Amino acid sequence: MQFEHLSITELRKKLDAKELSSVELTKYFLSRINELDKKVNSFVTVCENEALNSATKADEFINSPGENPFLCGIPYASKDLFCTKGVRTTASSKILDSYIPPHNATVEKKIKEHYGVLVGKTNLDEFAHGSSTETSAYGPSKNPWDLNRIPGGSSGGSTAALAAGLVPWATATETGGSIRQPASLCGVSGWKPTYGRVSRYGVIAMGSSLDCPGAVAHTVEDLAHLAEIMSGQDEKDSTTGVQPVPQYSKNLSSNISGLRIGVPKQYFVEGMEEDVKNRVMDAVKQLEKMGAKISEVDLPNTRFGSLVYAIICPSEVSSNLMRYDGIRYGHLSQQAKNLLEVYEKSRGEGFGSEAKRRILTGTYVLTAGYYDAYYKKAQKVRRLIMNEFSEVFKNVDALVCPSSPNVAVKIGGAKENPLFGYIADQLNIPSSLAGLPAISMPCGFGMPSDGEAPSMDGLPVGLQVIGPQWGEQTVFNIGYAYQQETDWHRKYPGV
Repeated sequence: MQFEHLSITELRKKLDAKELSSVELTKYFLSRINELDKKVNSFVTVCENEALNSATKADEFINSPGENPFLCGIPYASKDLFCTKGVRTTASSKILDSYIPPHNATVEKKIKEHYGVLVGKTNLDEFAHGSSTETSAYGPSKNPWDLNRIPGGSSGGSTAALAAGLVPWATATETGGSIRQPASLCGVSGWKPTYGRVSRYGVIAMGSSLDCPGAVAHTVEDLAHLAEIMSGQDEKDSTTGVQPVPQYSKNLSSNISGLRIGVPKQYFVEGMEEDVKNRVMDAVKQLEKMGAKISEVDLPNTRFGSLVYAIICPSEVSSNLMRYDGIRYGHLSQQAKNLLEVYEKSRGEGFGSEAKRRILTGTYVLTAGYYDAYYKKAQKVRRLIMNEFSEVFKNVDALVCPSSPNVAVKIGGAKENPLFGYIADQLNIPSSLAGLPAISMPCGFGMPSDGEAPSMDGLPVGLQVIGPQWGEQTVFNIGYAYQQETDWHRKYPGV
């Protein structure tokens, strides 16, 4: 029997009915990883022994009296930014190539409490710096829809593994589009939470005021379940919100009649591929047919989003990456002859070019004489963007728009362009700056504008749904309703 494209909800029913065991399911996905990941390169580390031990414990729990947790016995992959006790965690960087954390991230701890089965750690842009997975020290991941194209990033390894049927779900993180953009390019569903909804403790930091741990899965229904498990206040992360976590999955509704949905005109940017625009507008018409009230909305400060992000994010990167000095943990250069060379050579050998670029940019922006001119001004514009969203959400319940201005581009096209990430994520960055919840889900297929057709009849296009802060339930309801009426999320590549 084939299980690779079943949702978590479907696998949960099979495990509860004793149609298969967690060990059998785990072996099934491990065999697919061993067979297919040499093509996709979505994993940095595969932890087979740990996975089988966890699956055995899950089976013992399943065979005991009582109700099983939603993730009990379900295999998953974790983006290699999440610290996993006893399992190598690299951030896809040479500077952390041999790092084995002594603790679990809060998200990992919660998954383990539900007897989830970790099968491996997925590839990403180094320290999440990028939107193509091409800055990884372990080589680029490949898009399962066309292995000559990028899966997006930085969570490209997680979305590629999911699309290829190597896992039924995976953890991911987003700072400025790193869940929604790769979910769009790989044709899967991805959830970016409200900032502070999910604990960042134990997640290797990129931009601390932006980082949001989330997840990718086959369906929005699965994402609603995962949000319940992953969310909540954490005493180890002072930025987590005090708001209680709703029962998202139990409150899912396919009735969106009367819901006010705004379509931001600024999100249909110049240079957007025509097929992307058409598929998204088809989805908007579908939502209107289902009873939603559609209106165009104005978000003029959207055009400043990428510029603000290009200042704030590297500034926070510069601060966060200071800790990698070759002394406390991580790579230590064997060529160093004194303390200064320990710093210089360890960091020079360990960091890739994109990490160095962002460190230098951020350090420059934060220096005396430039702080007021750049960083402080960027934070003021960030507040204007946040206020603008707040005003728009007084008149609409949610926003819908494209997740990415294009389908997946060829591998190599992004690596040589340092601005690629800011362009690719321009539809995601403003809402990230405002700390808003959002999802991306498949809404059709389009042809690339590079003049060369993919190996299949088109590449995935993603529909983005954005809600107000703490508005996950509305976002999930719109996605759930759309997936009840369409089957784009049931289309899979033949790797």
